[in-house]
Amino acid sequence: MNITEIREKLDKKEISIEELYEKTKEHAKKSQEKLNAFVTITEKCEHIESNSPLNGIPYSLKDNISTKGILTTGSSNILKNYVPIYDSTVYKKLKESGAVLIGKTVLDELAMGGSGVTGHTGIVKNPWDQSRIAGGSSAGSAVSVSEGIVPFSIGSDTGDSVRKPASYCGVVGFKPTYGRISRFGLFPFASSLDHIGIFAKNVQDVALVTDIVKGFDEHDMTTLPDEEIKYIDEIKKEMKGKTLFYIKEIIESASTEESKEVIKIFKEQITKLKDNGIKIEEVSFNKQLLESLYPTYFIISCAEATSNNSNLTGFIFGNREKGNTPKEVMINTRTNGFSEMIKRRFIIGSYILERENQEKLFLNAKRVRRIVVEKLNELFKKYDGLILPAGSIAPKINTNEEADRLGEDYLILENHLVMGNFGGYPSITMPMGYVKNMPVGINLTCAAKEDALCLNIASQIEKIIGIKDNKKGDEKDV
Repeated sequence: MNITEIREKLDKKEISIEELYEKTKEHAKKSQEKLNAFVTITEKCEHIESNSPLNGIPYSLKDNISTKGILTTGSSNILKNYVPIYDSTVYKKLKESGAVLIGKTVLDELAMGGSGVTGHTGIVKNPWDQSRIAGGSSAGSAVSVSEGIVPFSIGSDTGDSVRKPASYCGVVGFKPTYGRISRFGLFPFASSLDHIGIFAKNVQDVALVTDIVKGFDEHDMTTLPDEEIKYIDEIKKEMKGKTLFYIKEIIESASTEESKEVIKIFKEQITKLKDNGIKIEEVSFNKQLLESLYPTYFIISCAEATSNNSNLTGFIFGNREKGNTPKEVMINTRTNGFSEMIKRRFIIGSYILERENQEKLFLNAKRVRRIVVEKLNELFKKYDGLILPAGSIAPKINTNEEADRLGEDYLILENHLVMGNFGGYPSITMPMGYVKNMPVGINLTCAAKEDALCLNIASQIEKIIGIKDNKKGDEKDV
């Protein structure tokens, strides 16, 4: 059920908050063996009574978001025993709203990855096909909503880590404007790109949750001033005269049979949107810049991750290995605490940040990001939003280390969502169809601070496309 349906049952006393919690917990535990969505499932219904629409509603939280007194591992061995001593702002706001935490969800280790296969507790599997990935890094959060365990979940998005798993798992995933939701208590990956995001069954539920968790926070200097509007009201307003654009070179980059099927569905949905009064135009974008998106993201994120995670030494908190000297303790802790992929990214980040490499690599990557953002900002002066496929279908599970390396065949179509992080734009993915009985998503990105507009247009798109509260079994082979 979605939030509205659960709210109605709670208000009518058809089920109590405690009964709902027990049923949800039972579902989470039952699905754990086959899907592995959770690091921790709570054992007690911790609930604060509230007048909020989320009062009594169960949800899950990505395991890189601090929860006082509850294990928070970042899905890494180096933090496998870490229990925070403070609450993140997003968790605190949800507690105060009366929402009930069911569990902490598995992610790619320290949020670095897009597959959901590198968490220290094992691989997260896609509910639609357990031989396929759920996407990452917010894999467990996406799965917990897709499987119908909870109606919403909180994740984080540094490159596409909410929006891509949403597409792979057939749910809605929203990353608001940079600073719209406080990141206080979120384990930092790449601070200039990190966002907290929301998974739900439909756009309305995403707007509802965003209203609860958004706002200025004195603990996070990057947060934006409070808006005097409610997104749940904004999405109900009639939309007229809106113009969207899509990028020709991204559509043309589809090279596999599956990705071409995705483009076919996208074009069919574009036609349907046009028939319903939404103006959509094709624009051209420098292909070299598009090909540089993933390498640019990789350079910036690895450099910032190396700096942000330098405190994981075994001395301050987290797991500590033995050693005869402080240096040995740190080396042994980091060697045994990180996976090969994480160690490789930290080595790359250290190389990028070396004085002789900063100009050529790190500063040049930031220049490319700036050029991309400037070009998008120019387009957003003319258009209300960018609409594109969120990518292809979820790939088969592959634990090969090569999966983390750069490749020519997936640089554009599978990685363009990072533009939303480069510019800090509000960006949302919704289901748009099926390929090989797997869901595929459509993504909408709008100008910075235009979150209300983004959710309003997304709500209209959702109605026109007609896929809402997506469930396994509703799929059709295209």
